Amino acid sequence: MTEKNLTSISGYLALLIGLLGFIGGPIIFISGIVLQSLWLGIVGGILFFGGLITLTGLSVINPNEAVVTTFFGDYTGTMKQNGLRWVNPFYSKKKISLRARNLNGQTLKVNDKMGNPIDIAAVVVWQVADTAKALFAVDDYTLFVQIQSEAAVRHLANSHTYDNAEDGEVTLRDNTGHINDVLEVELNERLSRAGVTIIEARISHLAYSPEIAGAMLQRQQASAVVAARRQIVDGAVGMVEMALARLAEKNVVHLDEERKAAMVSNLLVVLCGEKNVSPVVNAGSIY
Repeated sequence: MTEKNLTSISGYLALLIGLLGFIGGPIIFISGIVLQSLWLGIVGGILFFGGLITLTGLSVINPNEAVVTTFFGDYTGTMKQNGLRWVNPFYSKKKISLRARNLNGQTLKVNDKMGNPIDIAAVVVWQVADTAKALFAVDDYTLFVQIQSEAAVRHLANSHTYDNAEDGEVTLRDNTGHINDVLEVELNERLSRAGVTIIEARISHLAYSPEIAGAMLQRQQASAVVAARRQIVDGAVGMVEMALARLAEKNVVHLDEERKAAMVSNLLVVLCGEKNVSPVVNAGSIY
């Protein structure tokens, strides 16, 4: 079932006719009783009920709203023209909003691809695109959006690691833009059967669960220390290479391999140490 437009007419003329019948019918009916005229009474009753039925066909449609109509269980169409509209008064009518809505998902505790428990939540901006599917393809389209959004977030978390992936793999923490795009695509696929389109979907909360947060913090700190040490060592080796090259270039002193090794060791200790070094000055011969 797909949405189809329902042709309607302006309701102002119908409102005028309905009010004339609704108000004028009782007047004519009472006049018939006073004048003891059967025909006036019949005409007055017909006008009254005709005006009442005409008024029931009126619908006020606000901006970004639609009215879905059915006739004895058959879907007849959807009115989207704004203003006062009139259709067959025997149609059943139900209003549905076409405005964009926010779904602030609750925080879910799930396992990522590596099995680590994480807390994750998402914000979804959605709107109804097909009114027929929204009302007739699912039982409650708002509840359907909520449940399918949670399912999509769980599947997203189970399919990716939180961080520290290998071989450039996409992670939840480091590739936020790509993750949001993947979530939006999956939600559009899941909610298409309900006539709902996703305007935006993004992760609003992402963290390790409290029971492993401390251990993961220590791992991150250890990784940071290793990275810092690696940079320090690389810099120290470069400075040692530069020092030996400059000494040889300037012909300041001639060192054999054993003394070069001792010099390299001392320089690395000085450059890589965490504390300030207190050197011992040798005032005699270097031998």
